[in-house]
Amino acid sequence: MIVLLFVLMFAFMALGLEIYISMGAASMIYLLVATETPLNLLTSTMVKEIDSYTLLAIPFFILAGELMNRSGMTLRLVEFSKFFIGKLKGGLAYSAVGVNIFSAGVSGSAPADCSAVSSVMLPAMKKDGYKEGFSASINAAAATIGPIIPPSIPMVFLALITNLSVGRLFLGGIIPGFLMGAALLVICYVLMKKQDLPVVDYKRSWKKFMSLFKDTFFALVAPVIIILGIITGMVTVTEVAILATAYVLLIGMFVYRAISWKDLVHIFASTGVFASTIMVLFSIVGIFSWIMAGEQVADQLAELFLSLHVNAVTFLLLVNIFLLFIGMIMDALPAMLIFIPVLLPLALELGVDPIHFGVVVVVNLMIGLVTPPVGALLYIVSRIGKIPFHVVGRSIFPFVLALLAVLLLITFVPSLVTWIPYSMMGE
Repeated sequence: MIVLLFVLMFAFMALGLEIYISMGAASMIYLLVATETPLNLLTSTMVKEIDSYTLLAIPFFILAGELMNRSGMTLRLVEFSKFFIGKLKGGLAYSAVGVNIFSAGVSGSAPADCSAVSSVMLPAMKKDGYKEGFSASINAAAATIGPIIPPSIPMVFLALITNLSVGRLFLGGIIPGFLMGAALLVICYVLMKKQDLPVVDYKRSWKKFMSLFKDTFFALVAPVIIILGIITGMVTVTEVAILATAYVLLIGMFVYRAISWKDLVHIFASTGVFASTIMVLFSIVGIFSWIMAGEQVADQLAELFLSLHVNAVTFLLLVNIFLLFIGMIMDALPAMLIFIPVLLPLALELGVDPIHFGVVVVVNLMIGLVTPPVGALLYIVSRIGKIPFHVVGRSIFPFVLALLAVLLLITFVPSLVTWIPYSMMGE
């Protein structure tokens, strides 16, 4: 009967209903038809699912990203990166990757980073003669680094539904995040050799460097606050999110003077709407997860995999293929919340390190954000750059292949994920 739950959910999604409505309606119908569970259990389960102190980190990270974008920090990071790579052919493309790596250390959200950086980079790249498909693709692909380098909203979700350490998941994403950046830079270099791009005459001097560094210093410090807070363990993830938000707010209002009191109303309102949709989704998933636990779906799948004598490597490859497919048709957070409570027990049964498994899952689902037909980040850059979606969809594939190469590398070499968290925070 558990098949009925998934059939109903995907049927509602196919009709165009929001994911949380599809999951909630499917769960309610399933409880009415297949069980004798009282429906008042729905409300108590939903409230219990979001009654979490750690969950507060999500709206604060969202707010920090919004404040960072409004304060002009992104533009300052672009100018700072151009100082080092401005004379290279295709320097703006390299800057797009570099700025996304810096931005990743504040917001932890791929859509937020994509919107902020693309709004600055796409007009500049168009002016310098970059092909529109290439420009949109590199900005979308680079934004996938946002939830890999700490902090990361998806990793907070993953920790909440699996009871894994948020700090270790954050630290586990550092090396994979930089590997993703390196892979994208290589693809940029190969693709730009075929483009007739001007080499910008960017004059460097110690005086100019100091001027840019002074202007960008406060933007560069924000990720450091978050990383140090996680490594030292002096504050919780939620407290780190609050500190980062307060820091960016103060810098934006009183140092850069780019945020006014009037702006705060809109910023808080948009953050509240975005965060509330995530909270609703999380509460609905509580019902979904409760049903799957009651039906012992994880135990049944474990028996199936063990009967097939699947080893850890084969299991991870199968999970990657499955999640890559799911990521093509579903957003990352609901996919994670639906399937990971089932898949993680299997991974543990087969001896897969949970931190390694968690980071592999997040990287996998971030690739889904730039993979057609859904590809949420592709729609964002298409809208910002006023570029036809099919043009972006065709141009993204070299970058997807680069990201897939990194995914396979961290899948087969677990130490690339586990070395930093276990050396910093112990076994």
